[in-house]
Amino acid sequence: MLNMTAQIQTSLQVARRFILGKQGLWPGRRWRGKRGAEQAMRAMEHLQLDPLQILARSQDLKLHSRVLDYTPMLWEELAYTDRKFFDWGGWLAVRPMDELPHWRVLMRREREDPDWLHEAKQHQSAIQEMRQVLRQRETVSNRDFEMKDRARVSSYRGRKDSAIALYYLWRTGEVMVHHRERFERVYGLTENIAPAHLICESSDHEADRFLIKKEIAFYGLHKLQGLNNLLERKTSKAEMQQLCDELLMNSDIVPVQVEGWKETRYALASDAKLLSDLNAGRAPKAWKPLENTTQDEMLFLAPLDNVSARGRAKLLFDFDYVWEVYKPLHQRKWGYYTLPILWGDALVARIDLKLDRTANTLVICGFWLEQATTGKDEAFAEALALGIARLMKFVGATKLDAKAISPPSLRKRVQAK
Repeated sequence: MLNMTAQIQTSLQVARRFILGKQGLWPGRRWRGKRGAEQAMRAMEHLQLDPLQILARSQDLKLHSRVLDYTPMLWEELAYTDRKFFDWGGWLAVRPMDELPHWRVLMRREREDPDWLHEAKQHQSAIQEMRQVLRQRETVSNRDFEMKDRARVSSYRGRKDSAIALYYLWRTGEVMVHHRERFERVYGLTENIAPAHLICESSDHEADRFLIKKEIAFYGLHKLQGLNNLLERKTSKAEMQQLCDELLMNSDIVPVQVEGWKETRYALASDAKLLSDLNAGRAPKAWKPLENTTQDEMLFLAPLDNVSARGRAKLLFDFDYVWEVYKPLHQRKWGYYTLPILWGDALVARIDLKLDRTANTLVICGFWLEQATTGKDEAFAEALALGIARLMKFVGATKLDAKAISPPSLRKRVQAK
């Protein structure tokens, strides 16, 4: 990697605050309502979607931790009613609609991929049929087709050939998600969903640069390694090196050395001022919380939150976190839907939660402190109580089962709210 720009030196705490702040999680919620949800979704770069709804869906929990007065499924209104975002991909996430020309390059690359060419050939008749149906109807879902009328297939994408055909048309760009019903995709023709001026492709080079920069923005600090799959095409190590070096030479990115990390990371050059402010001990003005800071009121991070998922919690917070929802019961160390707890700029505890919708009760199934002394801290108790009270309001719970919280003094404080 060429080093054409002076390296920024920073501490682990500054790196942590930078990444949290870029993602809208520190020093507190700085957005509000629907407009705020749009701003948060843009700042997050990707809003990963997941269907599970033990407490609330992961995507709604993410936005709740960033946006005041966020209500469940508000992101869907922004995506499927206002058409400001769209969802797509094998790694399913919502992205801004104005980025569509870059993503359509990936859709075309998937269409030309040998595996997708095989899918197109194998399910040619069903794909053509779905094209015709989509021209006749405004929307189509796989549920519109009875199993008895379809060819049965064996795929994680569906059991009917109609499911495979619709999924193919979605992944390759002919259709988009019009809306979702019980989280299932309802499709429409792209030309009837996306603005006409965005149904085009950027150049391959523009798309490659965009995707690398978006990945850096998503992580905040990136090693510029493991990017090959990002572009959905075969790239040599030398070609990827050249792309990254070009970004560095053009001052699109800057090298950052974090104290205690062996490898150099890279940030967007446009974020250098944020790092400068944080290095000087100042929180950027644009990050000023509208209400409580995370020191006043702790946040419960969604299981797929970028700052803590996929091993990031260990790197940033020295906090071991694995989402155990897909693990067999005997392999779980913590709990089915355990969330990290952010207090200030640190992960200090974890909590296993579920919503008993019949009893309208938020149930705390498990609670674990990283340090036992934290539970005796008055400020921590108040911050936890405020966080749980806001979460109860968000999920619509009127009662709290907090028996799992220990010590008893902490439990009483939480219940008093």
